[in-house]
Amino acid sequence: MSDKSSFAKQGSASEVEEGRAFAPKFDADGLITCVATDAKSGDVLMVAHMNAEALSKTIESGEAWYFSRSRKKLWKKGEASGHVQHVREMRVDCDQDAVWIKVEQVGEGACHTGRRSCFYRVAPLGKGGALTLEFRDAEKTFDPRKVYGKS
Repeated sequence: MSDKSSFAKQGSASEVEEGRAFAPKFDADGLITCVATDAKSGDVLMVAHMNAEALSKTIESGEAWYFSRSRKKLWKKGEASGHVQHVREMRVDCDQDAVWIKVEQVGEGACHTGRRSCFYRVAPLGKGGALTLEFRDAEKTFDPRKVYGKS
């Protein structure tokens, strides 16, 4: 598998929702949203995007690959940090426009900010006006400057 043509074509809603064919629905930019969670704890680690090549490489290798929208390039999780994600299970949602991967996160974290998860702030509910985010589970587990070599 290396491109969209390797996947099944989207059929009727019934075929997509109830069938067995893997027919991912990529958006206009050729991307599909991917949610990565810790296979053991269930914690959400990150949300990223995959193009057909990243999805294929993830399936073939068992390690997470993504497509960077900002850099416009394919990247393997952990290629710079060593914090790879071994995929233990991949699921697709009902209309096949999002995938969920359950991963074994190797290394100290999934977030480029140095945290275990990219979801370390809470938006308070039931309030109006400008919101102030609250930090939760926000301790850094590694120094991103050392891992990525950036200052």
